[in-house]
Amino acid sequence: MQKIREYLKNKTFLKYLLYSIYIVITTGVLFSLLSNPSIREFFTSIENKTFDARQSILSPYKKVSKNIAILAVDDESYEYFLDKYGEWPISRNIYADMITYLENQGVGAAAFDLMFVKSLKSSSNDDKKLADTIAKYDNVFTAINFDNQSFDLRKPADLPQYLKAHIKNDSDINLKNEYTYFKNCRTIIPQIMNSTSNIGHINLMRDEDGIARDLHPFVSYKDDFYPHLALKVVMKYLEQNEGLKIKDFKIDKSGNLLLGERKIPLNGKGSVILNWYGPSGINTNTTFEYVPMWKVEKSIYEGKKLIPDNYFKNKIVYIGTSATSLFDLKNVPTDKIFPGVEIHTTFINNVLDNNFIKRVSPAADIILSVLLSLFVGLIVVRSESTILSSLVAILTVIIYLIAATVLMYYFNIWVGIIIQVASVIFVFIACYLAKYIIKSRDLEYTYALATTDGLTELYNHRYFQEQMLQNIETGKRYEKPFSLIMIDIDFFKKFNDTYGHQSGDAVLRQVAQILKKNVRSSDIVCRYGGEEMSIILTNTNNDDAMTTAEKICKAVSAHPLKLVNGNDVNVTISLGVATYPQNGQTPQEMIKYADDCLYIAKENGRNQVGKK
Repeated sequence: MQKIREYLKNKTFLKYLLYSIYIVITTGVLFSLLSNPSIREFFTSIENKTFDARQSILSPYKKVSKNIAILAVDDESYEYFLDKYGEWPISRNIYADMITYLENQGVGAAAFDLMFVKSLKSSSNDDKKLADTIAKYDNVFTAINFDNQSFDLRKPADLPQYLKAHIKNDSDINLKNEYTYFKNCRTIIPQIMNSTSNIGHINLMRDEDGIARDLHPFVSYKDDFYPHLALKVVMKYLEQNEGLKIKDFKIDKSGNLLLGERKIPLNGKGSVILNWYGPSGINTNTTFEYVPMWKVEKSIYEGKKLIPDNYFKNKIVYIGTSATSLFDLKNVPTDKIFPGVEIHTTFINNVLDNNFIKRVSPAADIILSVLLSLFVGLIVVRSESTILSSLVAILTVIIYLIAATVLMYYFNIWVGIIIQVASVIFVFIACYLAKYIIKSRDLEYTYALATTDGLTELYNHRYFQEQMLQNIETGKRYEKPFSLIMIDIDFFKKFNDTYGHQSGDAVLRQVAQILKKNVRSSDIVCRYGGEEMSIILTNTNNDDAMTTAEKICKAVSAHPLKLVNGNDVNVTISLGVATYPQNGQTPQEMIKYADDCLYIAKENGRNQVGKK
């Protein structure tokens, strides 16, 4: 009992130590797995899905700017133009007239998410009219595109100096990387290219799962940088409405692109993560206002009042396609069919609201994971109720998910979810495994202490009685014999009187070890009481038991035993053997028979196996 008390006293410290080790190992294993590119990519793809889910949940609570409108070649307009003009694309003369119409309404900025790539041979004069009209106004913008087409297909063009962006980059972000660097450029007709500096790229990137979540304000081409069309458009709008003039771009040490007081956070890819306003407004007008282009065309050429006067006044108007057959549809976090033009206007709206999403650093994700894991691990350790600790772990995950969503809504901060939740699950499982192992070891150790003699480390009298009953039952069921050897150290009381009890205890321990070494591992060696010991020989007949008893008797007498004073001494033992079922069919009968044989051995001079 003293050993049990000592064990229980030290168990709490050992338990917490073991749990701590499990938490550290589990967390370490998780982050080791994340160091594998394939596994990290898998976790990243799932994390991106959680971003999409949060954006879809939050988007109904966001409002777009009423100062942004999309003049769209929608399905109706596409059909209308084909019926009226018999071809697509339509004459550039119509676009020139649309610019004039918008300017007469006092438009803030007009941007073409269209590329005027080649001259139309049948209407080359229209190219000149469009170029002259664009050049006439400083708030009209158009687009180019960069790609990696083979030089055999297209020779890389030299772009005018005035299209390049001058950037002072004080951050560690590499703006010339695998996502932003392009080897070739798809230019537009020279008449426009040479008449205006209001030209920006319209490249849109997708993640590995095909979903567009971010936008690159700059791309790299021929060792120079070129701004996105949407960036140039919103800069013009800010200049008109806030007096903000930016000649050179600046990126601060924290990786923020500075536009006056606005800070646009760039991620490691040199892109900005967009804050989405919901599904496309093509058919529902749930986000940006869509104006079908056919209505403007009829207003211009037929004089119909299909659009209110001054509707476009001071607005940013993006001109682009949303018709399904024109293939400019993307998959974004809040919608599977989303026009590219609306991605541009989302960027502009984010700039106006100053609400781009900022992804926290990997270090912050790791710290959050560790804190959550430690909290859940501590709950599991301290709680005796599996149901309670499971509920707390589930509640912790739910609260964290809500908190992560609230952070994104109110502070535009994207904290990870997948790594944190995975860490909690891993640690929760690991702690319960540790708890099970500790409990099993506790039971095993406690049971061993309860069935073991503290002095000799042999099984005690209680265990002996249990095993006798069990072997009797086994013998009855399978009709197999087993034997019992009863052992008594000769003249042990006199030995104690002569050498002292400490030496007597030393002799008991050494005799016990000799007994254990001279029997099989399946045999059960017990301290019966005092100097008396017993051995249960499983599945052993009387002849084999007698042989074993003789061997043990000789082994003890031949082995010098060391006393506490360092001297050696020899002792002898007397033994008695009983075999089931011929010598008894109950434990009491077998013990009595073996004891009788033991006393016969003593009467016949000791140091022998007694026989009836």
